Amino acid sequence: MAPLNIRQFGEDDARDVVVLFTMVNRLLAPDTMKEAFEHYIQNSIDDEMGRIAEYYAEKGGGFWVAEADGELIGMFGLEPSGTDAMELRRMYVHPDWRRQGIANTMLRTAEDLCRSEGCKRLDLSTSEVQPDALAFYRAAGYAQTRDEVADAATNKTIGGGIRRYHFEKTL
Repeated sequence: MAPLNIRQFGEDDARDVVVLFTMVNRLLAPDTMKEAFEHYIQNSIDDEMGRIAEYYAEKGGGFWVAEADGELIGMFGLEPSGTDAMELRRMYVHPDWRRQGIANTMLRTAEDLCRSEGCKRLDLSTSEVQPDALAFYRAAGYAQTRDEVADAATNKTIGGGIRRYHFEKTL
C-alpha cells in the first residue's frame, strides 16, 4: 500500500469528497430504496457535504481526508456531541482501498484528535445497511448505547425505516 496521509480538509478537496460520499452511498442503497438514497445524498450535499468548511466550523468541529498515491481515498468528520464528547461523522473509505487498514488508521487518528482536545468520549452511529461498519466499530471497542428506526430523512439519516445503531467509546 502507498503511504497514507491524513490531513485536514481543504477547499481543493470539495469535489472529491462529494464524489466519494455519493459513490459510497449509492453502493449502500438497497434496490428498494434507490430513490430514497438519492434524496438523502442530495439533501446531505446541500446541508453538509457541499459546504464542509462552513458546516463543521458552525458545529465547532473539523473534517479530515486520507490520501494515497495522490488520490483522496477516505474521509471523516468530528463534531461536538456533548460535554467532553465528539461524534464521528462521514467516515468512508473508497471501495478500491478497503481491507488495507485505512479505516483503522482513520479511526485511531480521530480518537487521538479527540484526546488532544480533552474529549473523554467518541460517539458514532451507523445503519443496518452497513454490516461491515457495525462489526468494525464493535471490534474497535465501541459499545452500542441504543438503536432506533429512522423514519424521517435528515443529513444524518436516510429515513425510510432503516435501523440506526448508536455507539460510544470512552477515550
